[in-house]
Amino acid sequence: MAGWDSMAARRLLPAVEEAAEHTKLWWAAAVLMAAAGGRRGRRSAAAGVLAMAVAEVLSNGVVKQLVERRRPPAEWIPHGDTEDRPDSSSFPSGHTAAAVAFTAAVAPSWPWAGAACAVPAVLVAVERVHSGAHYPSDVAAGAVIGGAAAGLVRTAPRLLVRCWR
Repeated sequence: MAGWDSMAARRLLPAVEEAAEHTKLWWAAAVLMAAAGGRRGRRSAAAGVLAMAVAEVLSNGVVKQLVERRRPPAEWIPHGDTEDRPDSSSFPSGHTAAAVAFTAAVAPSWPWAGAACAVPAVLVAVERVHSGAHYPSDVAAGAVIGGAAAGLVRTAPRLLVRCWR
């Protein structure tokens, strides 16, 4: 993936990375869903934002602090677009964790919106490897963390109600 030197990829993927930076893309999706989707849209947006926050805390606040891993060497990236890589640990991909968490939390209550969010989520994961910011295993771990965060957010209210009874 990092060696993919397609002109289309070199135009599209940096735009995806810019949109996903600081979770701007997912916040915009949440605002759009909440504004246009009625009650279902607001509930889906809230679940997505909460899952994204949990994924960010787990990936960037916990796992990245425990696992010191260098970014892939710049010489492995033949297209040379490696000047904008972060200095933090490579493992796991926080961008991917946030993208998967948001998408997976939205999908159960609003499948159409979840499917629409899945496209940029996959592009974010591809971009993280293509740019040389992450190894594929970093992205896979981020996806697992994102899925777990979404599952936690979707099931926690039911578990809390059961425990309270």
